Amino acid sequence: MPTEVILPKVDMDMATGQISRWFAEEGARVKKGDVLFEIETDKAAMEIDAPASGVLRDVTGKEGVDIAVGAAVAWIYADDESYAPIFPLEGEMSTKSTEGVASGGTALEPRPVEPTPPDRPAAGHPPLEGEGKARATPLARRLARETGLSISAISGTGPYGRVVKADVDAALSSPLEGEVSAKRTEGVASEGTAQSSTALASSTAEATPPDRPTAGHPPLKGEGDVLRLFEAGSYDLVPHDNMRKTIARRLVEAKTTIPHFYLTLDCELDALLALRTQINAAAPVKKTDKGEAPAYKLSVNDMVIKAMAMALKAVPDANASWTESAMVKHKHADVGVAVSIPGGLITPIIRKADEKTLSTISNEMKDLASRARSRKLKPEEYQGGTTAVSNLGMFGIKDFAAVINPPHATILAVGAGEERAVVKNGEIKIATVMSVTLSTDHRAVDGALGAELLVAFKRLIENPMGMLV
Repeated sequence: MPTEVILPKVDMDMATGQISRWFAEEGARVKKGDVLFEIETDKAAMEIDAPASGVLRDVTGKEGVDIAVGAAVAWIYADDESYAPIFPLEGEMSTKSTEGVASGGTALEPRPVEPTPPDRPAAGHPPLEGEGKARATPLARRLARETGLSISAISGTGPYGRVVKADVDAALSSPLEGEVSAKRTEGVASEGTAQSSTALASSTAEATPPDRPTAGHPPLKGEGDVLRLFEAGSYDLVPHDNMRKTIARRLVEAKTTIPHFYLTLDCELDALLALRTQINAAAPVKKTDKGEAPAYKLSVNDMVIKAMAMALKAVPDANASWTESAMVKHKHADVGVAVSIPGGLITPIIRKADEKTLSTISNEMKDLASRARSRKLKPEEYQGGTTAVSNLGMFGIKDFAAVINPPHATILAVGAGEERAVVKNGEIKIATVMSVTLSTDHRAVDGALGAELLVAFKRLIENPMGMLV
């Protein structure tokens, strides 16, 4: 029996995923453990290994197309198996659980049918003319599909003539654009009915693209009340990607189901800044591909992460997560750090930050942030955690309140360090001050407990030597 290759669930919020790249072609011989394809989720890109050894056949999972979790994307035939094309019956869905994904799953019974042509897209997606025949990146295909352009009509400037995003953008801004837009508008008007956002996104070249509206453009779902406030043609519509949809859903859930309250304190930074300068100056030199470089370079944020972790250990009742049946009391302080990436936000986690040195936290954070921006994080590197830190000080933001990220019960919003006049012993002095605001889940952490946590954090920031012992 051939082994079914399915699209696994690599994120707890994942319902669909896209294959951004296949590493093996139809008919290729693969070994168990070889990288078969790369999945692009709303947060990361994950490499998926072959569940068995043999010949890859019936590759139905196309690049750049949304595929349901658990759906079959290919089959692997053992060397001693005879080949018969395998395709799911129409409407058939894989019933594998997440545990089944991990074990490689079971194979479907083969049934000989007419093989799907290589340029046929996933079920439910009406192909544009010539779309499957042209070489193009998944992003270029998606943009072309959303704007109603035929990918085969675009000249590619990428490797081997592959169409890239810049080629699609160039085609949209070409002199023929007005003529194409007119044809699309004409196609919409002839139907006489408003289309839904789904219909617009998957329409053929005659339909009005959702992100380039024209006069008479039928509003997408939920847009009607908003669009009536603006003059036709005075705006563009940019469809939400999976990341933005996930962020919106989770923020609404967090803000409407978690009873937030906020505590703010000012922390003096002069002692911390002086210690940071000393530590960085004492950093040993190591050799790299680019020459010699210090083994570490601490940032204020690295020290904030350490202080928050140690504060949670000092106030263990605040190191908790709320569930309906029990309070989860954590034994370690795993600190998530908000990192801005194109199109959204992700929170990689420094595990057991209370036990790590400042230099270890610094180097680990640089690595996590770099891989977060290239969407190369593993799910275990951004899921979970016991608290989070969000720092906008580098933008000059004085103070703000962050939204709690479940399952956390707290999140610390960090503002900019700035020189302020402070009163000490009856005299006005100049000090570098940073405002921090703790957002707290009142179900898990009461006001006095939250205040105790924030005071412990302030004590460590203003007496940073305590983070070295």
